[in-house]
Amino acid sequence: MTARARSTPAALPGDPPGGRRAVLVWSVGVSVYFVAVIFRTSLGVAGLDAADRFEVGASALSTFSILQLLVYAGMQIPVGLLVDRLGTKKVLTIGVLLFTAGQLGFAFSPSYGTALAARALLGCGDAMTFISVLRLGARWFPARRGPMVAQLAGLVGMAGNLVSTLVLARLLHGIGWTAAFAGSSLAGVLVLVLMLLFLKDHPEGHEPEPFPHRGGAYVRRQIVASWREPGTRLGLWVHFTTQFPAMVFLLLWGLPFLVEAQGLTRATAGELLTLVVLSNMVIGLVYGQIVARHHAARLPLALGTVLSTAAVWAATLAYPADHAPMWLLIVLCTVLGACGPASMIGFDFARPANPPERQGTASGITNMGGFVASMTTLFAIGALLDATGDDYGVAFSAVFVLQALGLGQILRLRRQAARRERERLVASRVETVHVPA
Repeated sequence: MTARARSTPAALPGDPPGGRRAVLVWSVGVSVYFVAVIFRTSLGVAGLDAADRFEVGASALSTFSILQLLVYAGMQIPVGLLVDRLGTKKVLTIGVLLFTAGQLGFAFSPSYGTALAARALLGCGDAMTFISVLRLGARWFPARRGPMVAQLAGLVGMAGNLVSTLVLARLLHGIGWTAAFAGSSLAGVLVLVLMLLFLKDHPEGHEPEPFPHRGGAYVRRQIVASWREPGTRLGLWVHFTTQFPAMVFLLLWGLPFLVEAQGLTRATAGELLTLVVLSNMVIGLVYGQIVARHHAARLPLALGTVLSTAAVWAATLAYPADHAPMWLLIVLCTVLGACGPASMIGFDFARPANPPERQGTASGITNMGGFVASMTTLFAIGALLDATGDDYGVAFSAVFVLQALGLGQILRLRRQAARRERERLVASRVETVHVPA
């Protein structure tokens, strides 16, 4: 057996064939996620405008994103169960309707309270997209393509973030708040039409086996069985520890930090936010290739990303001058670009730990991690800014606390998860050998 054969996942019996049809269907599904990310991150380029429009301070401003992420995180397990039960197309349809209504409502919100309700609705619909796209990829592509397909989905999401940074920001300052947000909601209508016309849950001949989906016993069984797998828990903590530094930076606090703490113009700050997105897209392709070819690289990549992020943030916040130099801010934004791709590795731990009928539930549990961390950090930064009179150095130190917590859990679970994964791989190979030709 070659080194490459040992390092890559074995082909599984009954794998879907992939091919052009799979790419077409998956592209339609991932376009829904693309639009959801545009809507999710639209507040990141409108944070200062929102503070002026609704006359709120840092804590109240952070509540927009906190509530949106609270809804998103709280919906992950229910969405995973719904995907396992109803299939991708139905869940994505509900999601598109909700996040489009939320974006449109945000455009016309006359007050802070109604704007909060609109962001909550948007978060609810957004929560239904990524888990559905992961399930769609698992149903249409062979298992060995899983890491690359997941990274590509993340890359498309970052492209949505790029649209927010480059396009929506210009529209916002060109045509105004209501026209920009209302106009962007039309993208939701477009992807809904595409999805209804072209999306299909699975290729012909690869229908999932019937599985009992009734009653509370099913729900408990799915959640408990997924949680008992060390790979699911490790996936959650990898996602928790890697995703949130970039999410917090892009979703809300990056622009105020660069403008108010670092003295940059909005245009220059926008360019640095764009650098985070571009770095994410490039690193996502690299990480996807590495993990697809060398499964053992998953944990070193995740840990390396966490440690690099912590080191660059520490250097930026501790720089002995009023403002960090531009070269250091460029390094910071480049390194933050690795956070999204590293968080996708969490799904590469959860996926092989669970059978197909639990993939949605396990992905939902994993996906909660980064959004719980992001929500916690958003709140902590807003509260610390208000308490310290906008001391960004103190406020952003909250990043290190959550990173330390996550690293401890990853190190605690890594050996147990690796052992269980080896046992499953051996069992699947034995089963494959005994399947009649």
